[in-house]
Amino acid sequence: MTNNEKHIKFKFLKNNFLRYCLVRFLFIIPTIFVLVTVVFFLTRLTGDPITVALSGKLPPAEIAARVHQAGYDRPIIVQYVEYLGKLLHGDLGSSTSMSMPVTEILKRYGAATLELAILAVIVALAVGIPLGKLSARYRDKLPDVVIRLFSIACYATPVFFLGLLLKLVFSVYLPILPSNGRVSTLYESQLQSVPFPTGLNIIDSIQTGNSAIVVDVLTHAILPALALGLLTAATFIRLIRTNLISTLSSDYVFAVRSRGVTEKRILNKHAWKPALMPIITVMGMNIAMLLAGAILTETTFEWKGLGYQLSLLIKARDFNAVQGVVILIAIIVSVTNFIVDVAAAAIDPRIRQSGEEQK
Repeated sequence: MTNNEKHIKFKFLKNNFLRYCLVRFLFIIPTIFVLVTVVFFLTRLTGDPITVALSGKLPPAEIAARVHQAGYDRPIIVQYVEYLGKLLHGDLGSSTSMSMPVTEILKRYGAATLELAILAVIVALAVGIPLGKLSARYRDKLPDVVIRLFSIACYATPVFFLGLLLKLVFSVYLPILPSNGRVSTLYESQLQSVPFPTGLNIIDSIQTGNSAIVVDVLTHAILPALALGLLTAATFIRLIRTNLISTLSSDYVFAVRSRGVTEKRILNKHAWKPALMPIITVMGMNIAMLLAGAILTETTFEWKGLGYQLSLLIKARDFNAVQGVVILIAIIVSVTNFIVDVAAAAIDPRIRQSGEEQK
């Protein structure tokens, strides 16, 4: 190793931020490995899916032959090692219930879940940030009390029940929004025939150039996005309120206030940024909650994404497909948390310094 290479390596190791990023990134690997292992053994403890699905429908000898062909009669450790080997090569196996590669299932239904998650985050931010600011500004007054009750109600209401309520109000009593699906049957073929299909209906509908399809897709997305987004918005409201109140009570804010600066300017310019750090961290943590809530939301609204499909795969005891979906979710959550950690460390050096002190 040349002196120049040693200098670069030493400089890298001395860079706390880069070292912090590397350590956080390496945490992703054991996290996914543990989750894959737990899911693998839990699914295998329930028995093989072929016997469960075909028992009583085929002769025992034929069932045994199919079990042997699929490899479910081999020792579980052998199955586990073989599965890990395939996983390292990007082979997630094939679905027994849908007769297609698991990767194809992830591609086909993953875009729908991604679209719903993005829309839910937009709803959460659009509702949570202004209401959280308003609640902090009017602390212990009527607006604050109303907003706090609203956030508690949103957080305490199960997402599937909130979805049913929204459907009851806006699809039954006030029939202004569709209750199920991602797009009307009339427009499905046109969405599938766009030049560059992404699976994200909003983008694909814009590609058609037909405003009626765009409106139809957006109206189908409103209720699912509200049901899932309000759950996260409740967390944002309470977190923003708490952090802003704490920041507004600090000495430097009192000094700014003594110079005659308006409360609105103090809130938006001087108190907002210091209160932002915990919000960024919680946003990353809420990705997992969003994906978990997506299962119930997609089932409630028949939004055919990974959550909806996962519920069907679990019922069918489709081991490979369930494991593939769980692995994808684990990767998304882990990578998102990594990005959030890096963003937080870039904004506030104290975070990476505390990480160095813990090692």
